[in-house]
Amino acid sequence: MQTIVAVAQREFLAYFRSPIAYIFVTTFLVLTYFLFFRGFFLMGEADLRPFFSLMPWIFLFYIPAVAMGKWAEERRQGTLELLLTLPVADRDVVLGKFFAGLGLIATAIMGTLPLAVTVSLLGNLDWGPVIGGYLGLLFLGGAYLSVGLVVSSGTQNQIIAFIVSVIAAFVLLIIGEPIVTVAVPKVLVTAIQYFGLTYHFESIRRGVIDSSDLLYYLSVIGFFLWVNCRIVRERR
Repeated sequence: MQTIVAVAQREFLAYFRSPIAYIFVTTFLVLTYFLFFRGFFLMGEADLRPFFSLMPWIFLFYIPAVAMGKWAEERRQGTLELLLTLPVADRDVVLGKFFAGLGLIATAIMGTLPLAVTVSLLGNLDWGPVIGGYLGLLFLGGAYLSVGLVVSSGTQNQIIAFIVSVIAAFVLLIIGEPIVTVAVPKVLVTAIQYFGLTYHFESIRRGVIDSSDLLYYLSVIGFFLWVNCRIVRERR
């Protein structure tokens, strides 16, 4: 556990030793606030549903950008070989990088809390779905991040890692959407929907914390982190 914490701390602080974290967080917040408030006053309702509807699509590009350099940059600079010679378990390194990235995502999400406070001051905001929505964002972000880390570990080109991560996350995002399920037999619709990230996020953001939704996200994150460990082990 101490090794995971040490790696996570090192990786998290590395974000803020360069302009990367500040650029990511600032860009994320400016885009989020702009897109939300552009339609908020026209809607005339104290509701954060449009905000949570936007987030899976903003995350689709933001989180692969966070993950693309976690392994690819280490391979490009040649520091991955040094890292793999240290007496640390593959699992500890992978989890450390994951929690560091999740920490940066959580930092960006916390930057949107003033948005929720502002909306609550302008009307009677139901905080139940809001809390559920923020919890869903953490799980959704963790799922995107785990996918991005797997892709990043397979290439030393950050641009390729970013593009492939976006495509992979996009597939998981829309797999349960009507545009996909309309083309499958009705008996398979429920099963196909279950594999979609959006399907479970929509349930959580309504304020319904179902154990099946949490288990789904934990399973997705766990699976891709396991794949990441296998790739690192092969390289070692």
